[in-house]
Amino acid sequence: MAEFLRIAWVIAAKDIRLELRSRTALLSAIVFSALVLVVFNFARDPTAIAAVDLAPSVLWVTFAFGAVIALNRAFYVERENAALDGILLAPVPRSALYVGKLLANLAFVGVVEAVALPLFVLFFNVGIGHALGGILGVTALATLGFVAVGTIFSAMVVRTRFAELMLPVLLLPFMVPPLVGAVQVTAKLLAGRPLSEMMGWLRLLTLYDIGFVTLCILIFPAVVDE
Repeated sequence: MAEFLRIAWVIAAKDIRLELRSRTALLSAIVFSALVLVVFNFARDPTAIAAVDLAPSVLWVTFAFGAVIALNRAFYVERENAALDGILLAPVPRSALYVGKLLANLAFVGVVEAVALPLFVLFFNVGIGHALGGILGVTALATLGFVAVGTIFSAMVVRTRFAELMLPVLLLPFMVPPLVGAVQVTAKLLAGRPLSEMMGWLRLLTLYDIGFVTLCILIFPAVVDE
């Protein structure tokens, strides 16, 4: 297990270093997230709906689209010069490659969310101090689920001609359960509701994470070998 985690971390660290050198995908995702928040802020009518009622949906729409842009670069480097074939020839477990990619993608999406959250508070003037811990927790749960699925789909479409278009089409339906659960929990957190009212959604997010992370680890070797 220690060797497995070491290999996964080496792969994740390689992706993180490459992205820090170029910062192209990361900056694109951050700028896009900020743009979404600006559009929602100026499009809403403050007299028609309160900001706190609209806030959970806006926050998670922003997170979702920012994550899709960040995930588009998951296997972009390996697509050039048949680098993916070279990695697959290395004597390492295929599942370790997936876990490494998952860790790197979680880091990228986490950075996008970390930038988008303060911008969301600034634009919508919603106080989240009393619910910050809960929001960070549900963000981690929901993000793990859809990033796990997004990583496997990135590997599936990397060899296709229109990979950037195929990924959102495949991924968005699978993002619906974690996004619905996250919106519901976030709304209750902002409203100061007790934890007991959120347990059903939290269980859904936890089961989604366990189920899809396990499934993706198991099927990733078959996906990349095709």
